[in-house]
Amino acid sequence: LTAVTLSALGASRTAVRAALNYLILGLLGSLLFLAGVALIYGRYGSLDLQLLATVVQPGPSLWVAMALMSAGLLLKSALFPLHFWLPNVHANAPAPVSAVLSALVVKVAFYLIMRLWLDLFYPAVTVAGADLLGILGALAIVWGSWQAMFTPRLKLLAAYSSIAQLGYLFLFLSLLLVMPAGEERQLLSGALILFALSHACAKSALFLAAGTLQQQAGHDRIAELRGVSGQLPLTFFSLGLAGVALIGLPPSGSFLAKWQLLSTTLLAGQWYWVVVVSIGSLMACIYMFRVLSVAFGEGGVATKPINSRREELPTLALAMTATFILGLGGVWVWRILGTGGAGVAG
Repeated sequence: LTAVTLSALGASRTAVRAALNYLILGLLGSLLFLAGVALIYGRYGSLDLQLLATVVQPGPSLWVAMALMSAGLLLKSALFPLHFWLPNVHANAPAPVSAVLSALVVKVAFYLIMRLWLDLFYPAVTVAGADLLGILGALAIVWGSWQAMFTPRLKLLAAYSSIAQLGYLFLFLSLLLVMPAGEERQLLSGALILFALSHACAKSALFLAAGTLQQQAGHDRIAELRGVSGQLPLTFFSLGLAGVALIGLPPSGSFLAKWQLLSTTLLAGQWYWVVVVSIGSLMACIYMFRVLSVAFGEGGVATKPINSRREELPTLALAMTATFILGLGGVWVWRILGTGGAGVAG
């Protein structure tokens, strides 16, 4: 409800309409989730996750509950093809709100899916079910990146990029579900969390950069940004750093995470995911360089004078966190999370 209210702060008719659609779909997702909770309670008489993890058995009631709860959360997380509400909400909400939605709100839904599938529903998870999540993630990577390559607005580009980056999280999860316990599984789990943190910081920086651009240039139309980097150098420096993390270039945290993902897929003999990750990274290069090549071109657009650079500092801090702190400090992050730091250091 808070996210819907924040989404409507754009105040335009389009923003309110997008927020109402988000409200309806969010409530539908909640109802599906609660229906699954009711089935679990009716079958086992408890909602304690630790207790349920020891007693649940594969069967019709668990499968139906798993389907209902997962469908509700997939709708909230905007995984392809249930992503249709997200671009309009991002495009019409204020930039700081879009940063919060991308970095936190959809990540919460993913976290719940991860916890339920790895803990509560793990006895009912099949290879086919894990592969389905991986396929949906792969489609999200390709489709979201393709849309980002051709969208005319910077905020819409960031929105479609969010869909693509969420696809990587579900690709990680699909591999995690079928891997046996051991050091490689711990490393992949740490890489998943590191990728989520890197994406949250980088995408927040991208949305905040788009917001600064809207304030100063009066729009975020990519084709009309020629030469604007000279007037907003700190904003576009931050945008470039965010692009490094979104593409997955060193020394960003997402580079370490993708490297671990590629290593795991090769060890598991699932080389086709390597193709998907490579294509997604190449497409991310294209849509980020599309923006930067225009912004650093000759020409210029009139901007309002900036009275203070302080509004650009959060963007820079987030971009540097995604690129340097979570990259060069990746081992430290793994150790803090307790998910295989010693193996990474080795």
